[in-house]
Amino acid sequence: MTKLAVIENKISAVKKYLKILDGYKKHSRKEIENDLNIRGAVERYLYLAAQATIDLAESLIAYKNFRKPTTMSEAFYILNEEKIIPAELTAKMVGLVGFRNIVAHDYEKIDYDIVYDILQNRLEDIKKFLTKLLNLK
Repeated sequence: MTKLAVIENKISAVKKYLKILDGYKKHSRKEIENDLNIRGAVERYLYLAAQATIDLAESLIAYKNFRKPTTMSEAFYILNEEKIIPAELTAKMVGLVGFRNIVAHDYEKIDYDIVYDILQNRLEDIKKFLTKLLNLK
């Protein structure tokens, strides 16, 4: 598979997870926290959306032959250095990496106010990231 095909697959995956998550926006914060099935689905799809976004950033870096990141967060800093994304979006994407790490490793410490905020408001940050990448020349 070519590097460009990998990027296209990652974009498709991010879009798929965002669409699935849109279906969970109808649930209240309390429903998400208290219903094990909804909670598990929201946590998993937020994790997958975050991971696919990180993978997309890393794939773009490889495609463009930018310096190799040593951490997931660094991928977004590199895209900022290369003028692909602005500083404000970089900070939001780094925050997404932090959330992904909590879901993956510290799942007992998940703050459902944050989960609900990401579901209701922060998915737009991922959409902005996609828009930036899709508008590259």
